[in-house]
Amino acid sequence: MQDIDYLFYRLSKSKFRSSFHLKEKDIEYINKKGLEKIREHAYDFINKRLKPSFIPNDGKQTPMRGHPVFIAEHATATCCRGCLNKWYNIPKNRELTELEVDYLVKVIMTYIKKEYNKSKIKR
Repeated sequence: MQDIDYLFYRLSKSKFRSSFHLKEKDIEYINKKGLEKIREHAYDFINKRLKPSFIPNDGKQTPMRGHPVFIAEHATATCCRGCLNKWYNIPKNRELTELEVDYLVKVIMTYIKKEYNKSKIKR
């Protein structure tokens, strides 16, 4: 697993990945639920939508809006097994390990915290 700072540097060079940002309603949701609940949601989404060895709707399982974790997944290329393979060298067609799940949630939460902190500065 790659260094998170280097990963975010690489993601920043992608026009597509760097186009995602949390919106005001996402920030309000985080304020309402708290970061620990958002982390729980991230674990839940990763375990249900990415961890299995076979995902029938791979590439379409993560909505483009509706939850801060969904935005973070697209911004960090943790949205489908194809992206996990391309960006993280995690092979398709095998279940994710607990270590991989923990790392992906750490990446998602790092993105969310950065965006959340940026929103505080703007206020």
